[in-house]
Amino acid sequence: MRRAPYDGVVLTAPVSVPYVRYTNETAHWWIARALREALKIIDMTPPELDGLSVSSFTLAPDTPVGLTQHLGLSPRWLDTVPMGGACGVAAMRRAARAVQAGDVDVVACVAGDTNRIDSFRNLLSAFSRFSMDATFPYGFGGPNASFALLQDAYMAEFGTPREAFGQIAVAQRANALKNPQALMKKPLTLDDYMNARMISDPIGLFDCVMPCAGAEAFVMMREDMAVAKGLPFARIRSTIERTNAFPDDPIQLRGGWAVDVDELWEMAGHGPEDIDLLQTYDDYPVICMMQFEDLGFCAKGEGAAFVARHDLTIGGDFPHNTSGGQLSVGQAGAAGGYLGLVEAIRQVTGTAGPTQVPDARWAAISGFGVINYDRGLCSAAAVIEGAGT
Repeated sequence: MRRAPYDGVVLTAPVSVPYVRYTNETAHWWIARALREALKIIDMTPPELDGLSVSSFTLAPDTPVGLTQHLGLSPRWLDTVPMGGACGVAAMRRAARAVQAGDVDVVACVAGDTNRIDSFRNLLSAFSRFSMDATFPYGFGGPNASFALLQDAYMAEFGTPREAFGQIAVAQRANALKNPQALMKKPLTLDDYMNARMISDPIGLFDCVMPCAGAEAFVMMREDMAVAKGLPFARIRSTIERTNAFPDDPIQLRGGWAVDVDELWEMAGHGPEDIDLLQTYDDYPVICMMQFEDLGFCAKGEGAAFVARHDLTIGGDFPHNTSGGQLSVGQAGAAGGYLGLVEAIRQVTGTAGPTQVPDARWAAISGFGVINYDRGLCSAAAVIEGAGT
């Protein structure tokens, strides 16, 4: 079913608060910094903001309601999106419809997390609890082990060599070297990737993201407001979202994008071949490869061949995760679910600076969250188009 377009609503004011490896600040502090920068761009004060969407793993035991009190906000529309790597696109979808319905004029969508030792331990403990049903019988716990099982099954099913995943990681590091905010500053070669120590076979060191602290934000508003303020903006051309796709799969080798991919491109009015850049959720390269396939850029099982015949760097024929992605920028908790979308907004509005893809107009973004070995609960994707002012 073709859904109603997102006419009259735009994305603007992309913000990235520089990530740090260690911090003593709370999630509140990081979210507040991102919100302050977004409001500065759109020239609004906190009391004037009438919509807020928040994603955070480490804000708890506080809540977005409590956050409005801390930050002096009085929104008439409030949302929280606990969907991990899918939270950016999901927050955008909900906020866009709220603006379109007239429930709110401006929504600041913010994601941020701390990696203070107390908060991070609680986060890992929670992951082990909610993944226990699938991974505990194997004696495993935590994301590295779950993704190791997933990647091992993928490699066995499709005959994919580890080098193919390494090509993704190496290209993203090359992109990150152009991003002054990326935490990873050292060039990465395929030999470095292949010879790195094993973390959870077949997951090696450079398959894993570095946990860090940081925040990302963007703003949804009516298009006429963005024009009046002289803001560069992007339009939403298409979105999809799916939870608990393929529940009968014994092993999750495809995500929810595969269910709705035809709708994604039909609504956009374009196909994968028209996209100028792709931002995938990338806590591990195997998930990037699954997204190449499930989003229709290549057939299932052909991800390795697709990677081999394309240049995934900023200046290549298939720019992918142009900021460096989480694999080289860092994973700031829920902000990782925003990273690709925020970068895509910059790209299609020509404001990406040193990571800019020449003449970028169309971008696809996909997210994936709440992983388990036998199911991936949250998946989302979007196509956006740069529109200028």
